[in-house]
Amino acid sequence: MAGKEFNAFEMAQAQFDKVANILNLDEGTRELLRNPLREYHFSIPITMDDGTKKVYKGFRVQHNDSRGPAKGGIRFHPQETVDTVKALATWMTWKCAVVDIPLGGGKGGVICDPHNLSMREQEQICRGWVRQMAKNVGPINDVPAPDVMTNGQHMLWMLDEYETISGGKNPGFITGKPVGMGGSLGRTEATGYGVIYTVREALKDMNIKIEDTTASVQGFGNVSQYAIQLFSQLGGKVICVSSWDQNDQTSYSFKKLEGVNLDELRKITDKFGGIDKAKAKEAGYEVLDGGAWIEQEVNILIPAALENQINSKTVLKIKDSVKIIAEGANGPTTPEADKVIFEKGIWVIPDFLANAGGVTCSYFEQVQCNMNYFWEKDEVLGKLDLKMTSAYSAVSELARKKKLYMRDAAYLIAIQRVAQACKDRGWV
Repeated sequence: MAGKEFNAFEMAQAQFDKVANILNLDEGTRELLRNPLREYHFSIPITMDDGTKKVYKGFRVQHNDSRGPAKGGIRFHPQETVDTVKALATWMTWKCAVVDIPLGGGKGGVICDPHNLSMREQEQICRGWVRQMAKNVGPINDVPAPDVMTNGQHMLWMLDEYETISGGKNPGFITGKPVGMGGSLGRTEATGYGVIYTVREALKDMNIKIEDTTASVQGFGNVSQYAIQLFSQLGGKVICVSSWDQNDQTSYSFKKLEGVNLDELRKITDKFGGIDKAKAKEAGYEVLDGGAWIEQEVNILIPAALENQINSKTVLKIKDSVKIIAEGANGPTTPEADKVIFEKGIWVIPDFLANAGGVTCSYFEQVQCNMNYFWEKDEVLGKLDLKMTSAYSAVSELARKKKLYMRDAAYLIAIQRVAQACKDRGWV
């Protein structure tokens, strides 16, 4: 059973099946939406710096593009599996639908560890990925973006390779590019800020002042850092954050009851979000086990790292003080854990709503690239706030009206929109 709990794609399908039953979807629509439309597996041969040849395994999954081009990141990870990519592509479909942007769901990956690769080797993998996929991606059919362990530099190499193959300038082919090279202002902050926009709205619904709240965050990557930044600016206090230590291949939690200092932690963090243990101790942080973030006496938990972190075992460690779980990561909670959270009466802001700020801003970047006209940062973040707030309001309104779990309400809205698009096109 433990093994099954951690199959991300089976988890995504279980979540879908539950809502398909509520919506009474017909067999054809269910079959179409619970599986990807297209799945690509390919090999990327490269020459290593020492002259040896190595072959890396790459994937791209296009789950559904009935509402617009597929959209989703490309992650580099040594434990990447096609099931994870399929799950993430599926969640991207619902994510784009719940915030009502005209895109579908896609996801890509390469089984590799950038920690052990030179920049030249990483560039070859990026260009090799595009060479394998060039006929099946592009600004009007599938728009990739960065994800775990990929960044703006990787996107630029991919864009350059795509433009070399296509023979034209296509900045709208890929998002997450550096500003000045077709990237959007505000993109770096977008996912983390989006999480906190939804938390702010949830607290308003509960008549709780953000200044009176504390939070614990899992992960210290881009999403987590900007979530902490905005949460602190609005008056909240983060007392615990966890991070992965590359040196000893394990994670730790860093706790400070008076509140973590973001600038202080950033100074002692490597480029992969790993906090230096010794320096954190010197700065007055209590260094705890990696799983300790979930056991804190706080009002808000923000899982912002990897999938399956709140499961049937860890969910039992959540304290009664927790009122909100805002899922900054994709798929951090298993269906088994969902049942316990629902019984505890904790208000969940599900991943594909909470962390949709990233894809929303990616959509803004795509629009700006296609127009060849770029907005100021305040305009981007203002539009993002508007989109996230209206999406959150629609989901929370439905959840309260029909007495639904928030995840089910978000799925209901998203799946209904995608199913309708498939019907309108005559696919089912």
